[in-house]
Amino acid sequence: MNIQLIIVALLFAAAVFHVGRLVYKSLTAKKGCGSNCKCGVDFSNIDSPKNR
Repeated sequence: MNIQLIIVALLFAAAVFHVGRLVYKSLTAKKGCGSNCKCGVDFSNIDSPKNR
């Protein structure tokens, strides 16, 4: 094997690993509340806009 083929194979393996990791992270459930997500805010006292 020449050095160019080894470099291309390593880059390809790194790219496949990176894409696989992105897909895995997007499919797994989020554990907690992120910053500034407002998931703990109570919106029950907010009036809805009036129909005109």
